[in-house]
Amino acid sequence: MINYRGINHLAMVTRDMTATIRFWRDLLGLRLVAGLGREGYRQYFFEIAPHTLLLFFEWPQAQPMMEKDHGVPVEGPVGFDHVSLCVASDDDLWEIKSRLEGAGLWASELIDHGFIHSLYSFDPNNIPIEFSAPVAEVDLHRQPRMRDRHPLPAAKEGMAPVNGHWAAAAPIPPAAERYIYPGEGTDLVDRPEDDEAAP
Repeated sequence: MINYRGINHLAMVTRDMTATIRFWRDLLGLRLVAGLGREGYRQYFFEIAPHTLLLFFEWPQAQPMMEKDHGVPVEGPVGFDHVSLCVASDDDLWEIKSRLEGAGLWASELIDHGFIHSLYSFDPNNIPIEFSAPVAEVDLHRQPRMRDRHPLPAAKEGMAPVNGHWAAAAPIPPAAERYIYPGEGTDLVDRPEDDEAAP
């Protein structure tokens, strides 16, 4: 059984890291916890919650997304609609709304979705954002609910994973044969040789 622990990071794109830092860190209060960079490339990480990060790649030739309302269907290539950040309570939603409007940015009214209350806005890259506060009486994690009036046959099979729809997993190699290749981010690890090179 795979032990999922949530979302490690969401990876977004900006052409203006300064504006992104000013919005996510300075206006919304997400701590900047790591940064990588070289000529023509940056990668910065903002902490949403313990073990949950929002990552931005800075690609100078990128263009901001076309502004698109949250949850409104579109035609053509698409793979993302909006990101929703969970907050503790409605008080947090009102504080975020106050900060956004104080900065001259658009913020929706608070919306009751039954299981969450939500506030909508956009970041400087036109990324649609939702801020969601849980409704205590409705916990979909403890009590999943299917309210589709015309559920797909696959959905009628239940909420838990159903075996038999995929071929068996490939064999997992023994520990002695496993290798993890180095990639971006190894610069964030402190190594003894780094301490020796420091002035």
